[in-house]
Amino acid sequence: MWDMSKQWAMARKGVLMVAVAALLVGGGLGIGLAGGRLSPVGASGDTAMPAISAGVPASFADLVEHVGASVVNIKVTKVERMSGPNFMGPEGLGKDSPFGDFMERFFGGQMPQGPREHRQQGAGSGFIISKDGYIVTNNHVVEGATEVIVTLANKKEYAAKVIGRDPKTDVALVKIEPKETLTVASLGDSDQLRVGEWVVAVGNPFGLSNTVTKGIVSAKNRVIGAGPYDDFIQTDAPINPGNSGGPLFNLKGEVVGINTAIVPNGQGIGFAVAVNTAKALIPQLESKGEVTRGYLGVAIQAITPELAKGLSLKDGNGALVAGVTKGSPAEAAGIKSGDVIVRFDGKDVAEVTTLPSLVAAAPIDTTVPVQIRRNGSEQTLSVTVGRMPGERAEVAGQTGGPAESAPGKWGLALRDLDARLAQRAGVAPGEGVLVAAVQPDSVAERAGVRPGDVILEVNRHKVTSVAAAQAEAKKQEAGGSLLLLLKRGDASLFAALEQK
Repeated sequence: MWDMSKQWAMARKGVLMVAVAALLVGGGLGIGLAGGRLSPVGASGDTAMPAISAGVPASFADLVEHVGASVVNIKVTKVERMSGPNFMGPEGLGKDSPFGDFMERFFGGQMPQGPREHRQQGAGSGFIISKDGYIVTNNHVVEGATEVIVTLANKKEYAAKVIGRDPKTDVALVKIEPKETLTVASLGDSDQLRVGEWVVAVGNPFGLSNTVTKGIVSAKNRVIGAGPYDDFIQTDAPINPGNSGGPLFNLKGEVVGINTAIVPNGQGIGFAVAVNTAKALIPQLESKGEVTRGYLGVAIQAITPELAKGLSLKDGNGALVAGVTKGSPAEAAGIKSGDVIVRFDGKDVAEVTTLPSLVAAAPIDTTVPVQIRRNGSEQTLSVTVGRMPGERAEVAGQTGGPAESAPGKWGLALRDLDARLAQRAGVAPGEGVLVAAVQPDSVAERAGVRPGDVILEVNRHKVTSVAAAQAEAKKQEAGGSLLLLLKRGDASLFAALEQK
């Protein structure tokens, strides 16, 4: 089968990303994934208990008849070149195989050698977005495909070309050259979805074309670890292998999500990419085949109650800036560690997960307002959006050298950074102190501090030695708290240590 590394990585997190029912030559393997979204339905009001209209439609038949022709089946073929002496099949048929004697006699003692091709077929779903044949699906459905065949609802087949892919959001765009008038799906506004609204999924689970399932929106803005721009709709509409890339409709017949993932051990827990995410990417996928994203240059984290207390924040809204990349647009604009970004380009940043998508969607080289909170007051800075550079992998810090302090009441053993340790930690000598050990079940461990972290600040004061860090910590009376700024690999983050 083709490379499923992303799918298995997600499976370890309890979520499966899947293309379809994948079929090997001579056998089959089904792996599925999907999710759902839906759009607002029902009455609203300002009273404590507004009137609620009848919820369940008498029938979904009219809706399905209206949207069914816009949904397509996508069959893909992937070819993997393999090498080695074995022949025919996963285990091969070498001399040590059950058929080894037969193969040796058949080939006259000369077993087949060298590279061979391993073909695999799979299938997913998609939906038509233009009369000239553009179709949206999941990236993982078509990634690595050597052949893509699209089957319309009327059973007509077309060879398709992959126009563009975006692995970070799992969205892809393919195109056919139709000889007939196509039914185009209407794209809705996923931002207007409400939890509890009805949703209908149409797709090709297990190769069963035009299968319809229904459910509700279970939650919004889910982060499932699929990528840096997670914004999934959770639904209980039944989703199965082969639904990937298919549409999730609201009761108006509008696409509000792209079915993408399931929790393999759960029932009624599926996820769909928000259609608004896809709408922002489609023009770039069509024109360039890939997505170019905006870049700010900050490391951010969520604001926990402990961090809000340590930073004297009135609430947990916004994205806490834990670090600013040198030479980045954020540094040029004056954004600093400890700032809280609450609005970006006129849009609220209610949660930390909101900011990456807003920045990524911002046009390169444009100047946008960024509203921050700093030291209890709000101010607006102007930031010129940069181009997203290559991503760097986070590297865990390493420890070494003689210990300089015992754990103490906070549960931290610290070491001064000599030239060798500083180089391994990625900082300049004397820039911060190294966390040599964290006492189990201590205040530090509960706050998430790890051995190998470098403490850059204690209670917003820079520290350059163990003695300086201890002096800042001693200023706190019994039952007080410490706010640490840590460097962990390439990332920066705050940790709030609070004595109970």
